[in-house]
Amino acid sequence: MSVNTEEAIEFLTKSYAELKKDATELQNRMDTIAQTGTYAHTLEELTIGAKMAWRNSNRCVGRLFWDRIQVIDAREAATVAEIQEALFTHIEKATNGGQIRPFITIFKPGNEGPRIWNHQLIRYAGYASEQGIIGDPASVSFTEVCEKLGWRGARTAFDILPLVIQENADAAPIVIEIPPELVLEVPISHPDFPQIAELGLRWYAVPIISEMKLEIGGITYQAAPFNGWYMETEIGARNFADEGRYNKLAVIAEKIGLNTKRLDSLWKDRALVELNVAVIDSYHKAKVQIVDHHTAARQFGQFETNEQAAGREVTGEWAWLIPPVSPATTHMFHRRYPNKIVKPNFFYQESPFERTEITPVRRGGCPFH
Repeated sequence: MSVNTEEAIEFLTKSYAELKKDATELQNRMDTIAQTGTYAHTLEELTIGAKMAWRNSNRCVGRLFWDRIQVIDAREAATVAEIQEALFTHIEKATNGGQIRPFITIFKPGNEGPRIWNHQLIRYAGYASEQGIIGDPASVSFTEVCEKLGWRGARTAFDILPLVIQENADAAPIVIEIPPELVLEVPISHPDFPQIAELGLRWYAVPIISEMKLEIGGITYQAAPFNGWYMETEIGARNFADEGRYNKLAVIAEKIGLNTKRLDSLWKDRALVELNVAVIDSYHKAKVQIVDHHTAARQFGQFETNEQAAGREVTGEWAWLIPPVSPATTHMFHRRYPNKIVKPNFFYQESPFERTEITPVRRGGCPFH
């Protein structure tokens, strides 16, 4: 497999400098690339590349912990059974009983490697019905794909979708059920409004992004699922509150007795805050790691300080760095960041199936949340 030699040399030069490796080692690697037009990453190169990709993720506010991600090298996984085992291992290790650990599982690069069709390894199904959408509207297209492949869910609001994987670009997609014992979920309640628990809301513990490709030094890994941990607004202010998602703001407002007849009562704002309080409190009660947006902003400030000390420019996409709740209370709101793309990095790739969401769904966001 040929590689972009310019990107390869740029990556090796940067990474070897950070690793404080001998100049002779760097020259030997560059000589190999010059002679053959290709190379394969060593485990050390793969690991530093994955860490740098997190550090360069412009939409991620959790980059302070970029050097803590652990790499599972699954490049030798070739069969569906081996790929399945690696993915299940990732879910188990990342969940860690609720003490979430950042992991990335990297499979064979290029078209010879596998492709994971899921947006996240764990996500809820969405069903279009005459009564409206049951479950997550963001998952309607993919749920339809799973059903065409033979999968059948219980048609509840929180059905865990199966994995859909291809061994390689030419292979047919295979559906794999995730064992229920691997999926840690958190029931949502509120410390001051017990009636919110009556809604039966819940969410899974770990966001493991699986549809993005990882580019390191001229080599593209189509399957490289990775995770951080949740920031509460991703669940409370987006997954539960967005009109194109579970759309629960009005129901929450009703449960806590807010006047929804007048917009100037700010019922949406108050309901949104209480929904996020419920998420944070529920995850804490379940002993599942989560971060609030104020703490995440402070951590990002430390990341900026660290990067400045290392002589690196902090890039970022401002609209995604600021939280969807009370953004003006964070320092990022009052700053601007160059939205330059620096590699290694994660990139969205063309979907292997046609998306036909009933309602518009905003695609993208912070890769690690």
